[in-house]
Amino acid sequence: MRSLHVETLGSGPDLVLLHGWAMHSGIWDSVRHQLAQDYRLHLVDLPGHGLSPACKPGSLESMVEMVAEILPENCIVGGWSLGGQIAIELALQKPDRITKLVLISTTPCFIKREDWQWGMNATILQLFSQNLAQNYVNTLNRFLTLQLSGGNDSKAVLAKLRKNFFQYSQPDSAALQTGLEILLTSDLREKFVEIKQPVLLLHGEKDVITDVAAASWMNQQLPDSKLIMFPNCGHAPFLSFPLQFVTSLHELRSHTG
Repeated sequence: MRSLHVETLGSGPDLVLLHGWAMHSGIWDSVRHQLAQDYRLHLVDLPGHGLSPACKPGSLESMVEMVAEILPENCIVGGWSLGGQIAIELALQKPDRITKLVLISTTPCFIKREDWQWGMNATILQLFSQNLAQNYVNTLNRFLTLQLSGGNDSKAVLAKLRKNFFQYSQPDSAALQTGLEILLTSDLREKFVEIKQPVLLLHGEKDVITDVAAASWMNQQLPDSKLIMFPNCGHAPFLSFPLQFVTSLHELRSHTG
């Protein structure tokens, strides 16, 4: 099986960035050059997305396994949304290789449950799953719009997001369904408390996909964590507030040493 596509640039401590469902590494375009001034940046296309091959069988475990193969030693791993769940699993499985963790607009459990009120209704993601095969472009456009809901500059940021998103061919259909299945079924709450690395949590206060209360919950579970909120921001702080996003990563040094 071919390895994942990774673009590497810059110099400094190794920082690996993992994008979210249905996206690709181009999503980091608005912050990549600034980050590359302080870090050796590794922009990963997840399995079946961007320029990376799909993994078979598709599952959270197989995605984590493929990403683990390309991790540099002693690296910081940042994950956005679904990429955040992969980052959590990597931190737990590879504590000797991952020094710090950045969780961006993510949650240990995407779906609302009886004992977890800070998730999405499962029916929303189930509808996305049903509609993907019928009309890929419209379904993904609705998902992109949902990600920017709540932000002050959602129209401008949505245009930027769409431009980045459609610069590559569409993701592998099986990979898209696998990602939705992970979002629907994955619950990492029990595992989450076992994370030993310092964690930086970055979250938009008006995120409608991953509730801000989930970020507060994660912050409370880990003594060596810091939560930074982005006011008037939806699901993608690095697009809505790129300069503040880059500045917030300085906390990796000032807070966690």
